[in-house]
Amino acid sequence: MNLDDVFLNPERLWWWIVVPVMVALYIWIMRRKRRTAMRYTNTAVLGAVIPRQSQWRRHLAVAMSLASLVTIIAAWARPNGVERVPRERATIVLVIDVSQSMRATDVKPNRLDAAKQLSKEFVSTLPPKYNVAVVSLSGSPAVKLPPSTDRGLALRAIDGLTTQDSTAVGPALQTALAAVQMAPKGDNGEPAPGAVVLLSDGANTATESPLQAAQALAKAKIPVYTIAYGTENGSVDLDGVRERVPPDRELMQQIANATKGTFSSAESAGQLDNVYKNLSSQVGFEEVKKETTAMWAGYGLAFAVVAALAAVSLGARWP
Repeated sequence: MNLDDVFLNPERLWWWIVVPVMVALYIWIMRRKRRTAMRYTNTAVLGAVIPRQSQWRRHLAVAMSLASLVTIIAAWARPNGVERVPRERATIVLVIDVSQSMRATDVKPNRLDAAKQLSKEFVSTLPPKYNVAVVSLSGSPAVKLPPSTDRGLALRAIDGLTTQDSTAVGPALQTALAAVQMAPKGDNGEPAPGAVVLLSDGANTATESPLQAAQALAKAKIPVYTIAYGTENGSVDLDGVRERVPPDRELMQQIANATKGTFSSAESAGQLDNVYKNLSSQVGFEEVKKETTAMWAGYGLAFAVVAALAAVSLGARWP
């Protein structure tokens, strides 16, 4: 772990070396005090003159004082914490596979209808300020809805998806990248942060490499969250021939890894719903550093108060 990532002024932590020095000094003083005490044999007379002090309260006062010193030094070094905050101007591109394999009924009523319903629920959970775009994944991928904050348009775009031939994953990812770039830029001209959710159940049938398209998204710092949808036993009838249409989990995993996204597998509508619920948190928030000096200073104050109370109890004569 790099201290520069945790503290804004990590060089100040060198003051922590004072703590073990003080511990060693305290131990030396206690041992010297015990050796000195052995010179006096009439402990009854000594006890009447000097009241006996509580050992545990003395140790507590020292321990809390040292703990206060440790936390105050940490606060002085300006520690960083991590806070999850909503993304601003985020654009979420939903890429839904509409190839013929999505007619498989291993997921009721069929893969496409189940995916459409749960995709609409996912879109409804996104913050209102987010742009949502919809891309159909087939042999001819197309932007069905450019980035928009109008949830009604997004829901209608998803409802309007129908099955088509082929599964061109690479061109679909390129289309998703183009959709993100359609989003309004910020006041400083920077593009809006984007993320792609790719739901597919079939293997790539196009000549273009999906991983090359994934690299383009990675270069633009746009993660792709992939979902391999359907079961290994899924099948459809194409031109009178029963064809097995298992999801290509390996390809989906590779795309997610290449773009620093995440991969999920869903074999049922219920599992897809759970995946979408997790994704709504992942794509909706980002982790940002936040200075936590005040929190550490508060810890130091709490330890100091306990140390002070223990010290006062040592000096008080209790009846």
